[in-house]
Amino acid sequence: MINDILLILLSLTLLYFGASWLVNGASSLAMKLGITPLVVGLTVVAFGTSTPELIVSIQAALQGNGGIAVGNVVGSNIFNIGVILGLSALCYPIVVKAEILRIDVPVMLITAVAFTLLFINHTISRLEGIILLSSSIVYTIYIIRQSRKESNAEVNKEFEEGVPKIRTWWMDSLFMIIGLATLIFGSNLLVDNAVSLAKLFQVSDAVIGLTIIAAGTSMPELATSVVAALKKQSDIALGNVVGSNIYNILAILGTSSIITPIYSPDIDLTDSLVMVGISVLLIPLVKSGFVLKRWEGAVLLMGYAFYLYSLLP
Repeated sequence: MINDILLILLSLTLLYFGASWLVNGASSLAMKLGITPLVVGLTVVAFGTSTPELIVSIQAALQGNGGIAVGNVVGSNIFNIGVILGLSALCYPIVVKAEILRIDVPVMLITAVAFTLLFINHTISRLEGIILLSSSIVYTIYIIRQSRKESNAEVNKEFEEGVPKIRTWWMDSLFMIIGLATLIFGSNLLVDNAVSLAKLFQVSDAVIGLTIIAAGTSMPELATSVVAALKKQSDIALGNVVGSNIYNILAILGTSSIITPIYSPDIDLTDSLVMVGISVLLIPLVKSGFVLKRWEGAVLLMGYAFYLYSLLP
């Protein structure tokens, strides 16, 4: 048991650093290729911070652990709002811009509801995966077009300052390759030992996916949002969570189920409804003065703690 726990901690560390290296290398390379900073942020960084969820879900699905594949995504989305936004708001109240409330938050809620309806039969088929992934592409094209309309010098400068200055393209490529390799190795290690731990404690793969793996694969989002909140960069703190939740369902479950259909009878309808519920709860919280206050962050954290308690046998 001790070995399983230590290897899980090691795998989570590898996932964190692997995602960081991949995002840094890809962001720097994209900038060298002349892609605008805002587009890089909306595509490369958004996908990059969700890469641990993608790799883990694909590995789990290929190994027939549907509970981990789906639980990882559902649990990550609940963790992102309950813990990451909760902690970020506790660090510094998050100012909410009208456009993210008008477009991105509703899209996040719609994707959560769509997943719940698709997963009523506990299966995500290849056709449903194609629909989800296609929706991800449409959403990405839309936000890129919107970002070009709203792009400004201040946003570009702020993003450029956040991208590491890597000197040459081959170093960018090396960062990306090492980051991806680290993610693949770390995800294999995480899935194998999480399954072993689940069997030891006689809990389902789904519960492990909803808790340990979900929290672990969300570490890049946690680091990004908390640091952004401390720097008083509200757009990054909130946008990172909302964007990740959208991509987790559309791109990650979509890609995973296209590779191999996912079946998991252990993910209860209640888990999906909790994901929808916490997404709904976020709307009135951020609408109240367009600020997510410290006490509201505490409410989100308490909500997540109650959810964890409900998963106990």
